[in-house]
Amino acid sequence: MDTARNLGLLQEYRTYLRVEKGLRPLTCEAYDSDLKTFAEFLESRHGVLLTAAQQDVAAFLEHLRTHNIDSRSAARKLSCIRGFYKWLLLDRRIDHDPTVNIESPKAWKVLPKSLAESEVNAMLESAELSARQSVSRPLAHAMALRDRAILELLYAGGLRVSEVTTLSTSDLALDSGRVLVRGKGDKERIVPLGAAALEALSLYLKEGRPHLARVRAKAHSADGAKLFLSLRGMPLTRQSVWILVKSRNSGASPHTLRHSCATHMVEHGADLRSVQLLLGHADISTTQVYTHLALGRLKAVHRQHHPRAIRRATAESEENAAHDQILEEKPQ
Repeated sequence: MDTARNLGLLQEYRTYLRVEKGLRPLTCEAYDSDLKTFAEFLESRHGVLLTAAQQDVAAFLEHLRTHNIDSRSAARKLSCIRGFYKWLLLDRRIDHDPTVNIESPKAWKVLPKSLAESEVNAMLESAELSARQSVSRPLAHAMALRDRAILELLYAGGLRVSEVTTLSTSDLALDSGRVLVRGKGDKERIVPLGAAALEALSLYLKEGRPHLARVRAKAHSADGAKLFLSLRGMPLTRQSVWILVKSRNSGASPHTLRHSCATHMVEHGADLRSVQLLLGHADISTTQVYTHLALGRLKAVHRQHHPRAIRRATAESEENAAHDQILEEKPQ
């Protein structure tokens, strides 16, 4: 009976997320999965979702920790549970939120995996070489141009794999050097692109995509408007993009390229707010995973521009120069 009550409530919440919040099916499925995990935990304690207490939520987080669930996953599950109980409060089904005063695991302290700049360059150069070597075979050349454009887009714009596969040709504005991206919750953002990515996309649109679109008779349907197509002229899947990235670097993934984009930007001086806007993070706290990289840049800027730091550096320089002069003048 408890199971049936929980499942009925979760079905209502999933409908709310899909219809009223406008979330994508994959996002709704992820939320549903996390909440079912919590509901099963409550049932093991002879509880239900509607009557869960603060100690139940705290016990659930401890349960995740003891079962070696990393802090990022635990934080995501807690965020999902918070959203669920906020909905119940707004719908007046409960009068107390059990997630109040529950601290989130410090997931931001865990730096996502990223590639070295040399590794990314090797992937992109390999894709470019494949495109040059396949010129005599039209379909193979079309796929090589497509693959190169995808890799450049993942790295240059920090896009999620789902954002890449849902792009349409109308989302590109190559003359303006940007692309319109639809992220989580169908939130739109404008992502600027560099010269290399623009060149790769332009070549794909001119010499690659037309060959792939011709393969399918219905290339002018809604699916046919998708930017990236498969060998059969169908919209490219997320799994295909994963396979593509793995083929260029077995230790990489589309998400790795996204994190590499952010990491390399911060290392070269970008501020976290700019990175947040580029990646489409709803909350700056998500971007704070790159804080320790920004601190290194901040120290260098402080040494270069703060008046006290400048004076200290100048004094040290003059002292070293005087010391060198003494050594030069000292009789041998």
